[in-house]
Amino acid sequence: MRIGELAALAGVTTRTVRHYHHLGLLPEPARRANGYREYGLRDAVALARVRRLTELGLSLDEVRDVLADDAGRELHEVLTELDADLARQEEALRERRARVRELLELAERGELPAEGPVSPELAALFGEMARAAAGLPGPEPAMAARERELLALLETTAPPEARREMFAALGSLGGDPAAMARAYEAYARLDALAEAEVDDPRVAEAARAVADSVPEAVLETIGDVPPGEDASGGFTDVLFADLSPAQAEAVRQAMRLLAERAR
Repeated sequence: MRIGELAALAGVTTRTVRHYHHLGLLPEPARRANGYREYGLRDAVALARVRRLTELGLSLDEVRDVLADDAGRELHEVLTELDADLARQEEALRERRARVRELLELAERGELPAEGPVSPELAALFGEMARAAAGLPGPEPAMAARERELLALLETTAPPEARREMFAALGSLGGDPAAMARAYEAYARLDALAEAEVDDPRVAEAARAVADSVPEAVLETIGDVPPGEDASGGFTDVLFADLSPAQAEAVRQAMRLLAERAR
């Protein structure tokens, strides 16, 4: 039979057959006098086996290893590894589905934050912030929304252990109305500095408000906070670049106050 007939019999394309020839997975039959390849039953059996192996999830390199071992020991080894890999994928899929179900439940309760998807801990904090903002006499400070964006960024980029500790500590804000009130006072003071000069006396007041709004539990997870002038790194650079000069100065001063508090 011709290559098209072989491909149709095995349920693949002629391009696939040629690719398998190129990779050495399927021996090329001798050509007839007219130049055409002539395939037989043995070729169809070999091609069908390659298809079965790839449908199991084996890579073409793994298929080559299997076909090179006539005793079948390589197949058992590869299948064992494949089974372990599929088990890991199943576990990862279960975890992802559980995470999606949590987000769906938040959405059904109207509690899915605009910054989502985020962890349940961070979503709970954002929910508390939304409730606090609803009780304000005016609109929510822009700095509060920026804080949520930065926390979502930090959750994505921070090392897992540091992330767990920090957001567990931040969760204490939700159960402390006074702490939440201090945070919103700091947001409002920072908002007021959007058009201010760096030497505005309100900069120091905002710095103190920011430092006072950081709970002790959160400060403990931060560790030694570097002074504002020495602060550097991707996250800090992004933070300062997104602030006005007076706001950035207030945050730097707050970091120095926190460093003193942490000693």
